[in-house]
Amino acid sequence: MNVEIPPFLRETALGLGAGVPYALKVLAGRLADDPDMGSPSPLPGILTVMVDGDPFEDCPDLAVGYIREPDRIQIRYVSAASVAEPAEDEDDAQQQEQAQAADPTAGAVAVRQVADAWQRITGWLRQNAPDSAAALRAGAGPSAIAAVEEELGVRIPVELCVLWLLTAGDDGGDGRGCLPGNNVLMSLDAVVAEHRRRMDAQARQDALDAHRPEDERITFWGPTWIPLVSHGVNDSTSGLYLDTETGFLGRWSRYGDHCDDELDTLVTYLEETADMLEAPALATRDKPGLVDGTLVWRSGLDAAQADG
Repeated sequence: MNVEIPPFLRETALGLGAGVPYALKVLAGRLADDPDMGSPSPLPGILTVMVDGDPFEDCPDLAVGYIREPDRIQIRYVSAASVAEPAEDEDDAQQQEQAQAADPTAGAVAVRQVADAWQRITGWLRQNAPDSAAALRAGAGPSAIAAVEEELGVRIPVELCVLWLLTAGDDGGDGRGCLPGNNVLMSLDAVVAEHRRRMDAQARQDALDAHRPEDERITFWGPTWIPLVSHGVNDSTSGLYLDTETGFLGRWSRYGDHCDDELDTLVTYLEETADMLEAPALATRDKPGLVDGTLVWRSGLDAAQADG
């Protein structure tokens, strides 16, 4: 059985500890002998195996996710395991099995698409904009994602789980995020805080609208919306949210001046970002450029900066 470790994962592994790449290599050998050693994860089509870091120097306990196919295994993510993963009760386990059984093929496709698009983005950053690459946080563990899900009271879609397993946010190279418009992938703490802030604001608006006709009530935030991308590391005046009911991204703005003329899923958004980085001459929605070792996007600059 051939076991593949994608190049981008080797970079992620090294960021977790000097001994992690070797631990992955050892795990790959074990998987070649026992492809089904992992347990089903919340991500359809992904098996997860826990690795004890103690036998390896400078290696934390790891959670490793992989796809098993008839003729190969491909490791798709690695993250530091939390000290205690949340226990699953029978109802949670049954719901997870039902969710995976509903459309496991579609879930596995989403896992591949997000991971591949993010690999293209981070690969370009490492080669061309190392400061921006260095600003990306390591991936979150499954327990951290489960905690966000509990805080929001919203089931995290599989494609967002995959993204967060690969990276838990962007601290901004030179203050600039790596996404179009120099927007920032929000940290998990920022996601929870922004969702709470906007839900509180909507509750206040609902109280004001209580005696108004339904067609005059104002709704600017939904409970199933997950804030995902913000204008800046410390600037949430505008951004993108993921509507977990429709699967599409939407825009928010504190001033209500956003427009939703183009509908993206998280997959298409990441894929188009990768396309624009790899072929800037063909980019139509935004143009990437470089300032020293930092990625900049034309729409995030003023005229004088853009000319430079």
